[in-house]
Amino acid sequence: MKMRTAAALLAATGFAYGQNASMISGPPWMHSKFTSSPPVYPSPNAIGLGWDAAFQQASDFVDQLTLQEKTMLVTGETGPCTGNIPAIPRLGFEGLCLMDGPLAIRQADFASAFPAGITVAAAWDRDLARQRGQELGAEFKAKGAHVILGPVAGPLGRSGERSTGLCEAYGHPSNITIASSADELQDYIGNEQETQRNPSENEDGKTIEAVSSNIDDRTMHEVYLWPFQNAVKAGVASMMCSYNRINGSYGCQNSKTQNGLLKDELGFQGYIMSDWGATHSGYPAILAGEDMDMPGTIGFTPGGPSFFGGNITKSVNNGSLPLERANDMCRRIMTPYFQFQQTSYPMIDASEPALAGNSVSDYNYTFNLGNQSDIDVRDDHSHLIRELGAAGTVLLKNTNNTLPLKTPKNVGVFGNDAADITIGLYFGSDPDLQNIGYDIGVLPIGGGSGTARMTYVVNPLDAIKQKVASYDEKALVQYVLNNTLVIDSGGFDILFPRPPEVCLVFLKTWATEGYDRPSLLVDWNGTALVESVASQCPNTVVITHSGGLNVLPFADHPNVTAILAAHYPGEQVGNSIVDILWGDMNPSGHLPYTIAKHEDDYSFADITNSTALLNTQDPNAWQSDFKERLLVDYRKLKYSLPLTIRAGYFDYVNQSVQYEFGYGLSYTTFSMGSVSVQPYASALDLSATPPAQQIVPGGNPALWEKLYCVTATVSNTGSVAGAAVPQVYLGLPQPANQDTTPRQVLRGFEKMMLQPGESREVRFDLTRRDVSYWDVVTQQWTIGQGSISVMAGFSSRDVQGTASFSPLG
Repeated sequence: MKMRTAAALLAATGFAYGQNASMISGPPWMHSKFTSSPPVYPSPNAIGLGWDAAFQQASDFVDQLTLQEKTMLVTGETGPCTGNIPAIPRLGFEGLCLMDGPLAIRQADFASAFPAGITVAAAWDRDLARQRGQELGAEFKAKGAHVILGPVAGPLGRSGERSTGLCEAYGHPSNITIASSADELQDYIGNEQETQRNPSENEDGKTIEAVSSNIDDRTMHEVYLWPFQNAVKAGVASMMCSYNRINGSYGCQNSKTQNGLLKDELGFQGYIMSDWGATHSGYPAILAGEDMDMPGTIGFTPGGPSFFGGNITKSVNNGSLPLERANDMCRRIMTPYFQFQQTSYPMIDASEPALAGNSVSDYNYTFNLGNQSDIDVRDDHSHLIRELGAAGTVLLKNTNNTLPLKTPKNVGVFGNDAADITIGLYFGSDPDLQNIGYDIGVLPIGGGSGTARMTYVVNPLDAIKQKVASYDEKALVQYVLNNTLVIDSGGFDILFPRPPEVCLVFLKTWATEGYDRPSLLVDWNGTALVESVASQCPNTVVITHSGGLNVLPFADHPNVTAILAAHYPGEQVGNSIVDILWGDMNPSGHLPYTIAKHEDDYSFADITNSTALLNTQDPNAWQSDFKERLLVDYRKLKYSLPLTIRAGYFDYVNQSVQYEFGYGLSYTTFSMGSVSVQPYASALDLSATPPAQQIVPGGNPALWEKLYCVTATVSNTGSVAGAAVPQVYLGLPQPANQDTTPRQVLRGFEKMMLQPGESREVRFDLTRRDVSYWDVVTQQWTIGQGSISVMAGFSSRDVQGTASFSPLG
């Protein structure tokens, strides 16, 4: 038999082959097909679905506005908050206060610093996510903020280097979790890198446009739009359009994503605001679906020119902008204002302007500014912060039951991440932090818009000292916090009089807005630090604080007996990790991403960046082709069957990874019984496509109809109580002439506390959307022909039970 090359085999099957793509993802990628976004006009008018009474109030309010007042309502203004919509006193409207950010009132004092979104994702716990959203919202409201600029549903982490996304966002479990926590949402669809997120100028002064995320239609629906659909179904009030371009069109001027997907297909009834400075035009952006411009000026100059503002008046008067579109913008903004009863709202904390660097004397309009300053809104939220910080900690390795610690009499603490912070408790303004962060001090949260003005931080070293003293006042806690000193020391005999019984090594990785990580290794030479400690300490426990994934070259080191990925736990960081280390809380976190063995394993979705692009003369040079299509993270790393060329044939074996998506250990053990699938009555005589119905928030109501119920019995087979996280994945049939369908997609999870020996049934309801794929030809969610496989277990690879069913017979 004549041997054929790998490229020839791929060509014969009609699939794409690329040096860096190294995957089978579907028909050959044609860049030209994805460099323009189809126009969708006009912008659909809101009709207040689900918010009928509030919509009528908003309509009555808008009917009383002058054209100038309408422009004020949709254009940001200088004020006491991150974003400000000025008051209209004659109608009793006191304006809107919009405040950062995803984990705290960023610039406020006496407010809590909650765990970051990545920690929420790693907790896999809807109840804790909902409680965090409620307590976070309560703090914003008490400070007088009407709109939370967060949480973030994207990016989903197609590239491991994308730092701020997983710092601010939820990662892949956001597909399910996000509906538990959102009232307002940042719409960062397709925003999978920070590099060149905004246009720039080359050395000749020529404008180079922002990076374009080029995404095919099916991937847009099944991966990137999915969590936003959940949020719209849950009643989210506002979305934010992002900086980057999407298929060649800027996010805030993209009529396909704003008019076509969000307002039409998903039935979104709220408003779309720009990210700060993401607006690039006036009436064209408005016609494309943008409803509110922030901060309201071109650039960030107070009182400067605006794409909106007076230009809206001109556009309405000259006929380029229909008045009804301006009215719709205002109704969309005012409907949630009345729906959430924001007519009677706390006044804005008088300390906010100074903290934000603003002066009350600079305001051109009246704002609802109170006479009280420094209002303490923290309440008892530290309890949830501590619990969620521990719940979002993932136990990756635990050789010989090293953890939980019992009562060691000699504890060694190593690493700059164990210490108290030495640069102050606010990371939002220091340019020196942009690329590398700070040296000495624990990293409880990231920087940029996703940071907080912390009132205190419980650092790990102090928490460890307190814990050790609680059981033995004479026990030793020895520590060296300078990474370089440990690496260069040459031996513990120089550092300590007696070697520690257990060595706790704390590592960190910086993440902030406007920055993509140059490496997936931990920062500050952390890998060498671990290797130095482990070479002398046979019981080394590693703890990482990071806004995303890290590759862990030391994971298989025999002296590294335990590893904990603690993410960004918030202000109670030290207490949260001590609760896990000593077993006051049984770890129950699971990975919301895959940890591969090597950095190169992630090269299928690299950040778009190169020296050539930085010096380009081509204004459209920055192109990020999402060639991997549906095969993102665990969908690729396990089941996309990566291409390996070995003597002219394909090696279709699963790619080896360090720790898979959904992975997480416990101090107890769990098992799962057989899996069964039962149809609901609605599953009888199914059609492949949903029946036509009036679109409501979340899309066609038929997509949310429950069709099947998956059940399994979960048991705690160990000796201590613990929380299991059973997960259900579906393997959908491959439709003809479509992109490659992943072998499995996450469709449900639960966190359930079980006592030793306890067993309990877990149920997962599957909707029509869950069992469908997006047909790019018919433009419908479609149930494919063939059998759907069900895989249930405790990670994407720890499958404990399987079943199958055929919806169409």
